[in-house]
Amino acid sequence: MARPTLLVYCGLPGVGKSMASGYTADRLPATRYRSDEIRKALFPDPTYSSAESDATYAELLERAREDLETGSDVVLDATFRTTARREQAAVAAREADADVRFVRVTCELEVVEDRLAERTNSISDAEFEQHLLLRDSFESIDRDHVVVDNSGTIEETRAQLDRLVLSAPREQSTR
Repeated sequence: MARPTLLVYCGLPGVGKSMASGYTADRLPATRYRSDEIRKALFPDPTYSSAESDATYAELLERAREDLETGSDVVLDATFRTTARREQAAVAAREADADVRFVRVTCELEVVEDRLAERTNSISDAEFEQHLLLRDSFESIDRDHVVVDNSGTIEETRAQLDRLVLSAPREQSTR
């Protein structure tokens, strides 16, 4: 039996992590956890403080670990902008005896600005200003990962996900 896999979608606000992670979770199938949803459940009127972020990521990873331990695949959707946060995800997978794969979603700046300006009815509070503020603090990913460019159409992004994420053999997953 194949080991469960934790797929960690990371990237700046507004790049399309939720679209990409949702597509992946539906296609696998896998349980998907979004930091935006967990934060709002824990903090109905969030301030986005460091303490809130710590609690949000702790809950996100605990839910992932529990599902992985039952043999289910899990997709996480959060910024994961620091090496430390990504390492926490890798540790959760290791503790659950699961594989882990990292997917960085990127998008051209002008496209992000347009999409965030047009976005309605989203659980995310992120606006273009948050995207710009976090650009310089997003730490490089110094582990195996794939990059999905979400600057084009949904179909183009889905084709990249099919090729780079969904058709990748599990034995190439990193631990």
